[in-house]
Amino acid sequence: MKKPVFTDTHCHLAEPILRCRLPEIVAQAAEQGVAQFIVPAITPNDWQTLLAWQTQPEIHALALGVHPWFCETYSPQSHADLAQHLHDNPSLWVGEIGLDFHHTELREPQMAVFQQQLDLAKQYSRPIIAHNVKSLDTFTQIIKQKRFKCGGIAHAFSGSLEQAKILIQMGFKIGIGTLLLNPNAKKTRAAAQFLPIEHLLIETDSPFWRGSNQATPVLLAQIAQELANLRGMDLADLAAILAENLAEM
Repeated sequence: MKKPVFTDTHCHLAEPILRCRLPEIVAQAAEQGVAQFIVPAITPNDWQTLLAWQTQPEIHALALGVHPWFCETYSPQSHADLAQHLHDNPSLWVGEIGLDFHHTELREPQMAVFQQQLDLAKQYSRPIIAHNVKSLDTFTQIIKQKRFKCGGIAHAFSGSLEQAKILIQMGFKIGIGTLLLNPNAKKTRAAAQFLPIEHLLIETDSPFWRGSNQATPVLLAQIAQELANLRGMDLADLAAILAENLAEM
């Protein structure tokens, strides 16, 4: 019987700990039914690596951007480069971008950099991969102010059912990640269980997991099985629905 096939919709394969053994990691993931990947950048240093992967068959999408933790690496030159890359490469997304108010000292620069990158995503009609931690009100306010309608993925969702519905109304799919494997993450597990399934995607955020850099996309198989269990679904049916959800983007 053919194994269900999944896409890891958020994995940082350009991180050195994964990049140095990428063929092995891709092969191991494929054995577990994880056949494709969406790979976002963290800083501009990742961009050329990702651009070189555009023709790889296992790549579903690549996203260029600057993570809010590293907003200070985003310069006027970065902005110009990102605009040029989006112009030259119609399949590129924008990400990982957003806000993380756990780092309060970066609040203002994060907001400025997020808005600049969002402007480019809007200009070139690209979905975003959104990082949103302790910042939902400000995040949604900026999305509304910018009249951004291109949607994207709300990466590593960790909120409540009600918060997820707000993001869905703004055109985002909800990225369910490793938090689903934590039995104490009751709000997030409830969102994964009860949200309309047509709004869900799954991801690993590898290599980052539980404070380490040891995760790989192989972990997606556990996330998929846990989501299927929560929703009382057959794994193959779940795979088909998630593939349809991703195709809508």
